[in-house]
Amino acid sequence: MINYEVALTQFEIFVLILMRLASFVSVAPFFNTANTPRRLKIGFSFALTILVFYVQPELAVTYEGVIEFAAIVVKEVVVGLILGAMTAFCVQIIMFAGKIIDMDIGISMAQIYDPTTRMQVGIMGNFYYYLLMLLLILSGLHRYLVAAIVETFRVIPLGSAKFGGSIITTVISFMKDYFIIGFRIALPIFAAILMLNCILAILAKVAPQMNMFVVGMQLKLIVGILVIFFTISMMSAVSSFFLVEINSIMAAVVRGMS
Repeated sequence: MINYEVALTQFEIFVLILMRLASFVSVAPFFNTANTPRRLKIGFSFALTILVFYVQPELAVTYEGVIEFAAIVVKEVVVGLILGAMTAFCVQIIMFAGKIIDMDIGISMAQIYDPTTRMQVGIMGNFYYYLLMLLLILSGLHRYLVAAIVETFRVIPLGSAKFGGSIITTVISFMKDYFIIGFRIALPIFAAILMLNCILAILAKVAPQMNMFVVGMQLKLIVGILVIFFTISMMSAVSSFFLVEINSIMAAVVRGMS
């Protein structure tokens, strides 16, 4: 005979696992793009839930009443959303650096439509973003994200997540690093354009008959592209740094919720 009480308990655990994994997949890098089919996201979340359910049979949850179970479901969704959003924000740093580069070399007005994010983005930001995503795929970030979210079930058992002040501190610290890292990535182009502006300012005083505004626009674009060409080899080190940053931010958030 079927023990309906045991079957219902197992189904409830399955639903809680699915809520955390599905919410993570919906916002995590590689999976949150608009060109990723929804059926693929749902199927991947469901398949991953089955694996976690059978690999970790010790998972359990205690509650009293439907309202408490609903609160646990919401808590699991929030856990997945926070972990996925923080990793996605790490990858978005490169887009922020690209916007700085676009403003420096004078092509910030040239916006293109990115079908994956359904947003208007800059040329260099989009270029750096896709290049970084390719390097991260080669580095195995997608496998790390799946392994990390599965590992959270050991550190943060079902229904035991805590949302305290440590998470806010972690987010504030990350936002500080967000701007610092973005400016560091754009620093070579920023320094080259700054030197070029100083040279143009001196030439404007020495030869006032020259139209430095017209000359400067072309020079900024040429110098910016040349600097990008010579510094593009740094992207491998940038991708490795992002792997470390995503690892550290996920570990800090998990510690804050455990």
